[in-house]
Amino acid sequence: MGRFPLLLLFIISLSLAIITRSQTSNPQNITSINIGALYTYNSIIGRAVRIAIELALEDVNSDRTILPDTKLNVISQDTNCSGFLATIEALQVLEKNVVAIIGPQSSGGSHILSHVANSLQVPLVSFSATDPTLSSLEFPYFLRATRSDQFQMRAIADIVEFFQWREVTAIYVDDDYGRNGIAALGDELALRRAKISYKAAFAQSVDLTEITDLLLRVNLMESRVYVLHVNPDSGLTVFSVAQKLGMTGPGYVWIATSWLAAVLDSKGFGLGYGYESVDTDPKVHNMIQGSIVLREHTPDSDLKMKFVSRWRNKTGNTATGSSLNAYSLYAYDSVWLVAHAIDQYLKTNGNRINFSTDPRLHDAKGSTLSLAVLKIFNGGEGLLQNLLSTNFTGVTGQLQFGPNRDLIRPAYDIINVVSTGPRLIGYWSNYSGLSVVSPEILYQKPQNLSGQARWLYDVMWPGGTTQQPRGWVFPNNGQPLRIGVPNKASFKQFVSSGSNSGSNSNASGFCIDVFNAAIKLLPYPVPCSYILIGNGTVNPNIDDAINMIAQNELDAVVGDIAIVKNRTKIVDFTQPYAEAGLVIVALVKHGSSCAWAFLKPFALPMWCVIGVFSLFVGFVVWILEHRTNEEFRGPPREQVATIFWFSFSTMFFAHRENTVSVLARFVLIVWLFVVLIITSSYTASLSSILTVQQLSSGIKGLDSLIASHDPIGYQAGTFTKNYLIEQLNIPESRLVPLSTIDEYADALMRGPQGGGVAAIVDQSPYVEIFLKSYCNFRIVGQEFTREGWGFAFQRDSPLAVDLSTAILTLSENGELQHIHDQWLNSHDKCRSENTDIDSNRLSLSSFWGLFLICGVVCFLALIIYFIKICIQFKKYNNRTSDTRENEAAPADKTLPCVQQPRRFASFPSFKDLVEFVDTKEADLKNNREKRGQVKTSITKKSSDNGSQTSQIPID
Repeated sequence: MGRFPLLLLFIISLSLAIITRSQTSNPQNITSINIGALYTYNSIIGRAVRIAIELALEDVNSDRTILPDTKLNVISQDTNCSGFLATIEALQVLEKNVVAIIGPQSSGGSHILSHVANSLQVPLVSFSATDPTLSSLEFPYFLRATRSDQFQMRAIADIVEFFQWREVTAIYVDDDYGRNGIAALGDELALRRAKISYKAAFAQSVDLTEITDLLLRVNLMESRVYVLHVNPDSGLTVFSVAQKLGMTGPGYVWIATSWLAAVLDSKGFGLGYGYESVDTDPKVHNMIQGSIVLREHTPDSDLKMKFVSRWRNKTGNTATGSSLNAYSLYAYDSVWLVAHAIDQYLKTNGNRINFSTDPRLHDAKGSTLSLAVLKIFNGGEGLLQNLLSTNFTGVTGQLQFGPNRDLIRPAYDIINVVSTGPRLIGYWSNYSGLSVVSPEILYQKPQNLSGQARWLYDVMWPGGTTQQPRGWVFPNNGQPLRIGVPNKASFKQFVSSGSNSGSNSNASGFCIDVFNAAIKLLPYPVPCSYILIGNGTVNPNIDDAINMIAQNELDAVVGDIAIVKNRTKIVDFTQPYAEAGLVIVALVKHGSSCAWAFLKPFALPMWCVIGVFSLFVGFVVWILEHRTNEEFRGPPREQVATIFWFSFSTMFFAHRENTVSVLARFVLIVWLFVVLIITSSYTASLSSILTVQQLSSGIKGLDSLIASHDPIGYQAGTFTKNYLIEQLNIPESRLVPLSTIDEYADALMRGPQGGGVAAIVDQSPYVEIFLKSYCNFRIVGQEFTREGWGFAFQRDSPLAVDLSTAILTLSENGELQHIHDQWLNSHDKCRSENTDIDSNRLSLSSFWGLFLICGVVCFLALIIYFIKICIQFKKYNNRTSDTRENEAAPADKTLPCVQQPRRFASFPSFKDLVEFVDTKEADLKNNREKRGQVKTSITKKSSDNGSQTSQIPID
């Protein structure tokens, strides 16, 4: 604030010393009006602007609808790319009664001249000063007839977000234009969770050596997305040096602001407005190939096409370096803007233009400076308001100022320089963001900043590749990644080290192996240096390690780091590689609950005997019921199924078959009594096994933990303490820090009465390790948080994103599970210690008496049954023999008095016995009745035959 007034006073004093002609004021009959024009004649922008102003002046003076009786004069001065000379030239212009100045060309000159314009009330209308800070209230008489870099940087930020980059490197000229433009870019990137990772500034008059050193430093950084914001006359020098350093090949991204579009238009690369010059340089095309360029968007119109035609006719092919560009279009419209405002001013102020002397500007005694020669334009405020209210359509489209004194509807063309030349890949507008649809079409639709139109056509990147660059590489500055590793007192399976302190130590463990495996999957080398945090005897505070990342003392922390809310505010985490929710551990007598707990009430021999006896009883009942019960008969397959069904259904008293024989009912009654005893004992034993864990500990879950007043243990250095205090409102006085698993066991065994703890709250991976070594403790209740372990990196680190992808790859290919099994699935001491569980199991020795009674009853029933069968079979066999004899006797009529020899009656065959047993008893009864009738009939016939024989005389 202090140097500008002093510099301004010096410049004004020096300027007034060379002013010798006095000014006139208050002309009443105005036949001509002077306006000034300040730009650099010998520059890419200045050469095109000169022609544009000449054409605009011709068009305004020939148009009778605007300033009909007044000629507009433009007094031009060359600023020579110098803020000091721009001020001198501006003062020389101001002495000629100008009412407005078109320019200056540079943002730096605009900052200085805006102070002069404020004092003399002469509006400045710049066609190329894009510094966003010029729109502030400090410069009320400055108007921008072009687009502010605020919108251009917003467009670049949207491009960065579209391609999902998170860091960019800004290369810019160190002046008001460069600094303030890059500051606006940083603000816009921050809104999209991106940032400028490195700012590379250089002076306006820098030489090749300094640019080379600058780009060498830039190339050592990790970001490969470069935003180049420089002046048109020096920008190609940066590209030339970058090409020599190999920075324009594959993997690099170059985004150039609108200066490059002006250069390409001026050199005739066909980028703009249908004009192509003979000054096409293939070397320039090669060095910028693959870059993305922004250019102010100007809609196509008849007015624009007529202007382009007139430009061609005026310049032909001889105007080398003065091809039409966007700045020349804005310069043309600036003249018309001032003409419209002056015309309106004259109409509302009686065709008067007045100047007055500023009493503050007077010649000091003895001074040769003529300060009094500077006059204040009395109508400056009115002309300024006319400028702000002007609304007309020019060659650049609609010219109308918004509430923030910027032109409405800012938009940019997004151009990609490919091998065949520049190619339009999309648009950006403040109305709809990125789109492949022109802004003029989108203006006719409702505003949509998240629609399907937010995309760009394919880009050809540096090196001729179509694959999108990653946008960053590991820094090539020779410094390895500083990896912090917690050096804890216990749980060495997760993180351990061969030494207790120092850096570059060898770290190992589950977490370290996962990190190393993920690093190997990255497509680029990542040198790492492990730095131990802690002395190995006391657990370090993980939050302190996280803060070391935020303070740039570490690049990352690798280990058993829980991803919790307060940590994500200062660092970025990778994808979780392990689940680690909080659980409660308490002392229990038995902790054998598992998926197969229903088998534990009985020992294995007991289960085997139950199964065998079930089948045996079913087989016995089948035998006893087979001859008398229709439900136990049928095809062999159905009979086998019936045996199995009846055997096991009796275990649940759900058999559907009725028993009819006395023996079967007796056996079934005894067996159901055995089943009743077994099921009652099983229920009692299972209930004991499943409930003993809760009954042996006062802590049954989270609610009972909070409600109790007993001490609670937690692992020192973890987030558990803060969680218990902040989230569960547990007093800190109840919390006891513990470090090793031996301390865990000792505190739980002593309990609250012995100076220990009632329960321990810790993350599930630690608890699993603890329970594998100590068998008298179990998890009670449910897991009540859902955290995970991840690797912590600095905010917006691209390495965190790439490692997340690598961790997902490890999970999908099974390598993550393999590492887990290698480190954490060690011998489980408690699996072989089942003495407590076995003591609650019911063995065969407790029930052998029941099974003996049941077995004896079954065998007695079978013996009685088979004795009965044998008696029935003997009777059946004798009857069958008698029937056969009776049937055979009448047939022998030749020897009536001779008794036939009886066939030898041996024991029946086993086949006959089986057939007899398989025959239904009702069928045997029917057969006996039929045979009895047959026997009676045969006996009667025999009697009849015998009586007849006795009546025959014997010779």
